[in-house]
Amino acid sequence: MIHARIAGTGSCLPGEAVTNDDLVARGIDTSDEWIMTRTGIRARHFAAPGVTASELALVAARRAIEAAGCATEDIDLVIVATSTPDYIFPSTATLVQDGLGIRNGGAAFDVQAVCCGFVYGLAIAEKFIASGSHRRALVIGAEVFSRILDWSDRATCVLFGDGAGALVLEASAVPGVRATALHADGGHHSILCVPGSIADGKVTGDPFLRMDGQAVFRFAVKVLGEVAREVINRAGVSHESIDWLVPHQANIRIIQSTAKRLGLPMDKVVTTVDRHGNTSAASVPLALDCAVRAGQIRAGQRLLIEGVGGGFTWGAALIDF
Repeated sequence: MIHARIAGTGSCLPGEAVTNDDLVARGIDTSDEWIMTRTGIRARHFAAPGVTASELALVAARRAIEAAGCATEDIDLVIVATSTPDYIFPSTATLVQDGLGIRNGGAAFDVQAVCCGFVYGLAIAEKFIASGSHRRALVIGAEVFSRILDWSDRATCVLFGDGAGALVLEASAVPGVRATALHADGGHHSILCVPGSIADGKVTGDPFLRMDGQAVFRFAVKVLGEVAREVINRAGVSHESIDWLVPHQANIRIIQSTAKRLGLPMDKVVTTVDRHGNTSAASVPLALDCAVRAGQIRAGQRLLIEGVGGGFTWGAALIDF
């Protein structure tokens, strides 16, 4: 039986950290206390003008490939999860493939599941590898959410940041990704969305992120607890066997509530939301790479990763690292 294991991770944060006080200095009607008490966010990173999602993705990808100890030509599948692509088309994944110099004709495509995009991408890549059709996948979450924020809306503009995270997933005789679960319910699309588009060379509708924060919080806490238990049961393991929960980094209160529902202490939860804010599809792989490079996550440990995002989409994966 063919399994898929994580061979290497990488990440990229653009520029210098922008603190809550920096946002106040820019004229946003908020305060460090207001943001911290509601979200747990102290800082985030913003890409400089002209820096694209594919550029951040390339840096994270190169670091993941280096950590995996493989050559770029060994990658035969590139999946990029993003809600802020460089172009309408071609996909950001093909731009990353080109930037890496991969010329082997392997598949490359984007996944749009917003903040759960990386979990979707990982689950898809695992299925490709388990089928035997591909040997080594590069799965990336990359976002420049600063481009779609309304800076007059303090309820949303303080929450998000830019960045990218990546991993190399490769075929193995030893189990790695043990179980995945993906879900969506389009009936909740209006509580978190960017309700705009482009037609005839002009923006139609609203091009900025809009969110009903309380509705998102209630929905996220409910489904994250459910999907975590689902994937644990599907893998046939116990809650006690989990070494680390690596959740979507949206809000510290959501993270704490999810951990409590699973009976996991916070010292088993990877948190980077205080430093990075919500980087959407990049948040899970960013947090994963930070924990790996800090020596928190080590070979042989068991991870539970999960995400929830606009759509609404949600999912989880149980992984032996």
